[in-house]
Amino acid sequence: MSKSNYFSSKSVFGQLISLIDDKIIKDAVKKNDSDRYVKRFKSKDHLISMLFCSFAKCNSLREVSGAMLGLSGKTESFQLSHIPKRSTLSDANKNRKIDFFEDIYNKLLFEYGSVLSDSRIQDVLKKQVKIVDSTTISLFKDILSCVGRKSKDGKRKGGIKVHTVINADEKVPSLVWFSPATTHDHNFLEKLKCDDNTIYVFDKGYNDYKAFKHFTDKETGFVTRIKDNANYDIVTVKEVSDEIHSGVLSDEIIEIEVREGKESSKLKVRKVKFYDR
Repeated sequence: MSKSNYFSSKSVFGQLISLIDDKIIKDAVKKNDSDRYVKRFKSKDHLISMLFCSFAKCNSLREVSGAMLGLSGKTESFQLSHIPKRSTLSDANKNRKIDFFEDIYNKLLFEYGSVLSDSRIQDVLKKQVKIVDSTTISLFKDILSCVGRKSKDGKRKGGIKVHTVINADEKVPSLVWFSPATTHDHNFLEKLKCDDNTIYVFDKGYNDYKAFKHFTDKETGFVTRIKDNANYDIVTVKEVSDEIHSGVLSDEIIEIEVREGKESSKLKVRKVKFYDR
């Protein structure tokens, strides 16, 4: 009986790991010197272990170590040379710089980004649309109480805020930034790269007129919701064509005041009122 070409002896995880070119890992190790003073648990082993943690949905380092121990003798298929103990993995997470993993992520995103898309917004708008949002992780809230918000009862609720930027044409984020839960969302906007080929979309929690002026100066597009108590002057009322989707109720050019220290300036932005039942 002839062998089928449609099946592989490798595990699914092994096939996924094989998509990571070894040169990418070696370049990242050399750039970040991430294997310095390391005898056994090298950067590549660390990377594969953390990927296993993610794919297997492990909830603790002990669970990662135990699950991988069950794969003893089968690790060759996914290029793991050393199965870590819980303490080894814990020390590696503390000591190895995150820059190594960041370089791997960015290079893989560059190499495979074109095949991740399931839509092509950029083909329609001729610009890339990037979505910005945040979420608060309340895990370890007792330990992280110093970085939490004060609730109505006066007690702090611990947590870390995670800000994420994702291209609308892709399925993986291009930027992730952590901050204390008390940090206001709009502080994250200064981390964004501005260019005339990008439109940022974010909620009104990021509302910041100084950032809007910065976007405008850099010819970077942005879409957000206006605050309920926003003060502005209507400069122009644009006619809504019959060809426009019936959900558009009004289209205006408004002027808002931007305060920078003791000085202030006027900024014109477009305000569209849309009804979606």
